[in-house]
Amino acid sequence: MIETITQVNGAVNDFVWGIPMLVLLIGTGILMTLLTKVFQISHIGHWLKNTIGSIFTEKHITEHTGEHDKSISQFQSLCTALAATIGTGNIVGVASALIFGGPGAIFWMWIVAFFGMMTNYSENVLGIFYRKKNSKDEWAGGAMYYLKEGLGSKPGCKGLGAVLAVLFSVFCVIASFGIGNMSQVNSIASNMNAAFNVSPIATGVVLTALAAFIIIGGLKRVAAVTEKLVPFMAVAYIIGAVAVVVCNAGSIGPAFAAIFKGAFAMEAVGGGIVGGGIKMALTWGMKRGVFSNEAGLGSSVMVHSSSNVKEPVRQGMWGIFEVFADTIVVCTLTALVVLTSGLVDLNTGAVLTPEKGSALVGHAFGSVFGQFGPMFIALAILLFAFSTVLGWSHYGSTAFEYLFGTGATTVYKVIFVIFIFVGSTMNLELAWDLSDTFNGLMAIPNLIGVITLSPIVMKITKNYVDRHFRKSDVKPMYSAYAEIQEMQERAHTIDDED
Repeated sequence: MIETITQVNGAVNDFVWGIPMLVLLIGTGILMTLLTKVFQISHIGHWLKNTIGSIFTEKHITEHTGEHDKSISQFQSLCTALAATIGTGNIVGVASALIFGGPGAIFWMWIVAFFGMMTNYSENVLGIFYRKKNSKDEWAGGAMYYLKEGLGSKPGCKGLGAVLAVLFSVFCVIASFGIGNMSQVNSIASNMNAAFNVSPIATGVVLTALAAFIIIGGLKRVAAVTEKLVPFMAVAYIIGAVAVVVCNAGSIGPAFAAIFKGAFAMEAVGGGIVGGGIKMALTWGMKRGVFSNEAGLGSSVMVHSSSNVKEPVRQGMWGIFEVFADTIVVCTLTALVVLTSGLVDLNTGAVLTPEKGSALVGHAFGSVFGQFGPMFIALAILLFAFSTVLGWSHYGSTAFEYLFGTGATTVYKVIFVIFIFVGSTMNLELAWDLSDTFNGLMAIPNLIGVITLSPIVMKITKNYVDRHFRKSDVKPMYSAYAEIQEMQERAHTIDDED
């Protein structure tokens, strides 16, 4: 039975991640980059100042919302989103990309990230613009809302928007148990067992208890944990990775050369056929890039939409920074750690050790830190993967709420927590394969929505740029529902006058 499921999933996975998906994914990023006039470059100083820079200069960015305010701060929304994106993909995913796609896969991860910045930006802009309050007075937003309300508002698209919203939600719920749960905790359990000889059952019990306390407490409790956990784990990992790369500084130049040569198969990957090398580098770079930063999936927009910000572009800029931090910074450092450690033949791209996944990265850290290297990676995966579980619990809960109502989210959270124990105690290679499949399936309706609503994103961005850079007195575009309500009020006023 499992073998049959694996074969079927493999066929679906190959179809989902085929050339059409790569074209759709990159094409959407290119489209949004052009429509926003290369915002990620032309306004790089502005979005850096208003994201990472604002943490130190603007108190309201990190200031918690009131007890009765169900929204979270901009910094908490970023940390919760990064909690879900900075996960095993930054370690295991990068290692897999190097093993199966060669060093050139890293170049294509960069390309995905560069254009993915504007895809993620667009998702967040649409998320804020089309979000609404639920019965608990919480902000509810995401791809399902801009598919139903945005795409569905176009002539003849009401049914299409509603169907795509449901499909996205279903795919998201299923994916949350794969990419956001079992595959993550399975990595934690196996690494804790290998590095510290901790029983997977013991790991499962502890993780399940911690997750239950945090997740069932709701988004504000999840955000309160991630805003402390994410900065710590990211800074600690970056410091460790930089230390390894600096110690191997003589190999930095050759490592970058291998990345660029491998991207275009100037040298055959692993001694293989040159054409196949290009395809493998491109495919694995794209897949692992999306798995890592999730740009195009429509996932992180669900937590960004809960932010207390009212300006769509302000939250969109956090989306740009999210992809930048995840892929350009963390994934690149992981790749350099492996490539400069002598574990990869920089001429052919062949990996010179049988170790795979986190073990490969642990070996690379061990070249500088000795026996502490694999332990450091085991602890990093513990923090990275557990934070991903917390972030994805909110994504799945939001999608479940859309499908079954606000009151049903408790049922989802309980089931999600139970699957944490299941994931930590079982061999779940299939869960990783299913994660790739449902990642791709989530992306399809989301990207259709982003492309269809791209004129709205362009209009909102132009409105923001006009107000902030050209000192125009145009009216801000904050919410689709506010505009609809205002139009209705105007119509009532005209009727009353008549």
